[in-house]
Amino acid sequence: MRHRNKKPKLNLACNPRRSLLRNMATSLILTEKIETTAAKAKALQPIIDRLIGYALKDEPREAIRKLNAYLFHQAASRKVLEVLKPRFQDRKSGFTRLRKVGIRQGDGSSISRIELISA
Repeated sequence: MRHRNKKPKLNLACNPRRSLLRNMATSLILTEKIETTAAKAKALQPIIDRLIGYALKDEPREAIRKLNAYLFHQAASRKVLEVLKPRFQDRKSGFTRLRKVGIRQGDGSSISRIELISA
C-alpha cells in the first residue's frame, strides 16, 4: 500500500524521472538558479532542501557520502559543503525560492525560476 506516499510523476517512468531530478539538482547547486516548468520546479524543491539539510545536520563524512550518492558531480557536493553550508547555517528549511517567470511560447506551459536564497 502506498498511503500518503504521493510524489510528482512528471509523466515519466521511474528511472528517467530520477535522472532528470538528479541532473536538475546538480545544475541548481552549481549555477544557483535555473528556469524550468513549474511542475518540475515544485518536484525539485524538497530534494534540494533535503540535500542541504544533509550538509547541515550530518557529520561531514556522512554528508559527503549522501551528496555524492545523489549528485552527478563532486564539484556540486563540494559546493554544498564549502559554500552553501555556511550560508544557511542559521536556517532550518526554506533554502529555495520559486518565482513564476511566464509562459513558454511553444506549448503554453508555465515557466518558473527556482533559485537558492542568498542569506
